Order: sequence, then C-alpha cells, then structure tokens
Amino acid sequence: MAGTKNHDYHILAPDIWPLIGSISALTFTTGMVFFMHDMASATLILGLGIAGLIATFFSWFSNIVREAEGGDHTPVVQLHMRYGMILFIASEVMFFVGWFWAWFDFALFPAPLEIVDGVTTSLFGEEGAATFAQFPQKGIEVLDPFALPLLNTLILLCSGTTVTWAHHSLIHGDREGLKMGLWATIALGVLFTGIQAYEYSHALNAYSFGGNTYSSGFYMATGFHGFHVLIGTIFLSVCLFRTYKGHFTPRQHFGFEAAAWYWHFVDVVWLFLFIAVYVWGGWGAPIH
Repeated sequence: MAGTKNHDYHILAPDIWPLIGSISALTFTTGMVFFMHDMASATLILGLGIAGLIATFFSWFSNIVREAEGGDHTPVVQLHMRYGMILFIASEVMFFVGWFWAWFDFALFPAPLEIVDGVTTSLFGEEGAATFAQFPQKGIEVLDPFALPLLNTLILLCSGTTVTWAHHSLIHGDREGLKMGLWATIALGVLFTGIQAYEYSHALNAYSFGGNTYSSGFYMATGFHGFHVLIGTIFLSVCLFRTYKGHFTPRQHFGFEAAAWYWHFVDVVWLFLFIAVYVWGGWGAPIH
C-alpha cells in the first residue's frame, strides 16, 4: 500500500523551524556587524536574532525529543545521528585548531606591535628585521598557571569522571546514579565558569583585551572554550531534566550520549589550552 513504512529510517515531516533558524542566524550576524560598528538599531536587530535562535533551538530540539520518545529513533537512525555528532565534534576540533595555530604563530614568530592613534603597526629595524620581538610582549604580566588555571583543570577532570559515572549508571539501569552523576557534572561546570569569570576580572587588570597578540590570543582561545563549557552545561542540564521526566533507557539514550561526548571534548581541549596557553605560552614572563 502507498504510504506503508517498510524501512527503519525516519522521514521528517515538513517543518518551519529550519527556515526560521536561517532567518534568525542572518539577523543575528547582521546585528553583530551593526553592533561592532555602532550603527543605529544594532541592539534591536541583535536582540531579534538572539530571540529567534533561542526559539528555534527550543522548538526544534523539542521536536527531536518527541521523535525519540515516540520510537522514531530506530537503531539505524541512532547510528546515523552518532555519525552526525562525530562530524560535528570534528568540526569543533578544527575550529580550535585555528586558534591554536594563531597562538603558536604569535608565540614562535612574534612581531612587535605599536599602537599609534588607534592604528596597529609593526616595528621593524633598518634591515627589515623585527626589533624587540618577544612573546608575551614586554610589560605583560601573565596569570600564574598553577593557581586558578590548575584548579580549573582539576575541576574539569573531575567532571569528566562524574559524567562517565552517570553514563555507566544509565547503561546499568541505575537512575539515581544517573541523576547524581549529572548533578555533580553540572555543578562542576558552573564552578569552572565562575572561576574563569573571576580569573578574567584579574586578567583585565593585567592586560586589556586586544592591543597585543598575547591578550588577543588568550581571550579568543580561552573565551571560546568557556563558551563551549557553558553550552555543555546547558546540554547536560537538559539531559537532567529529561531524566526526571523518565526519558532515556539503557538501549536508547543518544541525547545523553551526545552530551557526554561533547563534554569529554571540552575537557580534552582545556588540557591542551592549559599546557599551550597558560604554561608554555607564558613561560618566563612575570606573574601577575
């Protein structure tokens, strides 16, 4: 008969949210451009873009949850969703590779900069060789890597342990262990974010945002990682909410599995950031 389903794939019904999400993303980026150039209506356009993206995320992800609970996520569909998550994390890896590339370029081939009347220029000697080239730039006091950064490293390592505990509990049908593991991981994620915010308040006293390659590389790399920690914390919080709603089974829990993969990715990236940015990047510079 026409319309009879004789396969394990899930054919999506027409949905308006991909279109709304695309329009919202365009509005958001336009608002960001307007905001960075102090143009009129920048705040309004940016706010509309953010509101549209939040609405899209909430509604689209709600549809996915309903599909999962309705039995549409067959083993074949779950396999392909895992492939999709792996490719997404791979794209995130390349995103951070770009920042690491910039950081090592700044550190290994430092070009001295001078800011005159708001214009950044390179300083070169008479024979074309850069003079006074060093990294971090002279006058910069770096943060002690074995103080708050080391503490945050230990916090993220512990959070990787607790999310693994939650995953192990889920697989073995221990719902209470799943809840406690998620609560612990979320609490550690919030603690990490709070400590990084406190760290930034001190970093701003040591060096401003921009003006030199060290501070630009530092804030871009660690700031984007902090944003990923925030996203991961929200991801796990949604999983905790779904757990209390009775979702996830030992055989079907891709939503939680994706969140756990993402969190482990965030953990590993931080280890590289701690070594490359905090320890190696500031080696030999005065401590703030």
